[in-house]
Amino acid sequence: MQGMMEEMGSYAPIVWNAVKALIVLVLGWIAAGAIAGLVKRRLTASPRIDKTIGSFAASIVKWVILIVVLIAVLGLFGIQATSLVAILGAATLAIGMALQGTLADLAAGFMLILFRPYGTDDYVDIGGTAGTVVEINLFFTELVTPDNVQIIIPNGQAWGSIITNYSTHATRRCDLTFGIDYDDDAGRAMQVILDTARADGRVHADPEPWVRVTNLGASSVDVTARLWCDAADYWPLKFDMTRAVKEAFDDAGISIPYPHQVEIQKTA
Repeated sequence: MQGMMEEMGSYAPIVWNAVKALIVLVLGWIAAGAIAGLVKRRLTASPRIDKTIGSFAASIVKWVILIVVLIAVLGLFGIQATSLVAILGAATLAIGMALQGTLADLAAGFMLILFRPYGTDDYVDIGGTAGTVVEINLFFTELVTPDNVQIIIPNGQAWGSIITNYSTHATRRCDLTFGIDYDDDAGRAMQVILDTARADGRVHADPEPWVRVTNLGASSVDVTARLWCDAADYWPLKFDMTRAVKEAFDDAGISIPYPHQVEIQKTA
């Protein structure tokens, strides 16, 4: 009985250290999240600091705190910092080989922040995936699609893909193509489109609206309009102009033909 009590007493320090380590780990995790959130709120609240920088800095702060907590937890088990450095040095090669993708994402995250191909709230297309940038952290970029679907893209893939940023410039060109019947007056149709565009206050006068016949199709004469507008007005203008031109064509007696074919019969 006495031997059992002595054996249990020998395990008491280990159990106590494990409890302390668990407490430190939980408190450290909570503190890391709270401090990172505070840093993000403070940085993004300043109009002089871009939101992207705030999110990225908060991510760095969180991971630095977690590393410090990990070192403190290992210290409770008697592993000193110098010993930890030696262990990490010996394991660097193995960890590097195992975490090639993660380290590549980390390096790509710094490149994205340094060169800024996109930022928070930008609407982008990354390698064929489009959405609004919600967050850029150390390892991934978070997008949300127009139908509110979350997309996570590892930074390594984002940096290595073709990036199309639709929010970089303040203005965009809105291209619209309308088909008219071959029997209709192309010049009159062009004037109707031009008048409709100029009546919309979202269409810029400079560069001025451009309307031309661009194609002779199988069933229609295609008339293209190129209109400049603010980037934020692109989709509303595109939808409204499509409807407005259709109604203007109806009032002017200009038809938008259905696809059709002409059959020619030859008799001997």
